Amino acid sequence: MNKTIAVIRGDGIGPEIVNEAIKVLEVVAKKYGHSFSYVDADMGGCAIDKYGDPLPQSELDKCLAADSVLLGAVGGPKWDSVPGNMRPEKGLLRIRAGMGVYSNNRPAKIWPQLAAASPLKPEIVEKGIDFIIVRELIGGIYFGDHKTFDENGEKTSEDVMKYSESEIERIGRIGFETARKRRKKLCSVEKSNVLDTSRLWKSVMHRLAGEYPDVELSDMLVDNCAMQIVKNPAQFDVIVTENMFGDILSDEASMITGSIGMIPSSSLGATSNGLYEPIHGSAPDIAGQDTANPIGTILSAAMMLRFSFDMPKEADDIEEAVGKVLSEGYRTGDIIGGGEGLKLTKCSEMGSLIAEAVKNSR
Repeated sequence: MNKTIAVIRGDGIGPEIVNEAIKVLEVVAKKYGHSFSYVDADMGGCAIDKYGDPLPQSELDKCLAADSVLLGAVGGPKWDSVPGNMRPEKGLLRIRAGMGVYSNNRPAKIWPQLAAASPLKPEIVEKGIDFIIVRELIGGIYFGDHKTFDENGEKTSEDVMKYSESEIERIGRIGFETARKRRKKLCSVEKSNVLDTSRLWKSVMHRLAGEYPDVELSDMLVDNCAMQIVKNPAQFDVIVTENMFGDILSDEASMITGSIGMIPSSSLGATSNGLYEPIHGSAPDIAGQDTANPIGTILSAAMMLRFSFDMPKEADDIEEAVGKVLSEGYRTGDIIGGGEGLKLTKCSEMGSLIAEAVKNSR
């Protein structure tokens, strides 16, 4: 199978972690007789430096023409002083909207080898952490109107959160369909005791529930959900929520699994041309030091194989290889704690170890 992957290395540690994911993908291609070609696209701070724009149309076009997109990370303090509409993060919002990827799926799963790295008490971790947050990605307050103005002699700002029934319905269906493939439990998270958008969200989710009688639907206020994720994460199977709530909750969920560096994500829409990236940032403080954790990016590449390229066995190989390397005691700096006989490993070495494990797997 021949596939073209648009590669956005981005800023900070982005180039380092993406290189390791490509290293693993090349082993997969050779092992299974596939051909992956890579098209570089600039986005974020590097695009600002090069073009004066965080995502020029020419770079977005490369992504739209590819079979899928692999992204490292964007942003950093170097660009803190640029105008708000030109910040690196605006490139992220534009590519999500331009590709029409409205569903961001972030697994929160603790690897048994990293149980001791979780900040939660062992008795909580032992119950299991294995759920997915399905986050609406191109609506809500991040895409609403934003303005700052003078009112009564002082600066005032407002940001508008807006959702339509159709936007809620399409992400709601992703939540139900995802739950059907797992343990058939869906928790809809909102703030319906305060927000009109959340009351609409809740009503649409309950209407959809009639089409999915095999899925158990529950409702939870976002503040309670934030507490429950650390109190009893084992209760969750699939969480579906709007953009800002999902942004916050998924970062919280990543930390209870031991490290944000371990978590992949997929952003999907109406087509298979998805956007795959780790959920962490660009970590400019360690850029160029070969100390970053590439596993989140490598697992994002596995999600690409599974969801965009229909290569489940190849994806399984990568995930099993990650487990094997962790079982052998190899750790990057962010996950080194919590055990004896662990081996501190460079970013490039971790990628090579996982690639070799994929190569030797059956």
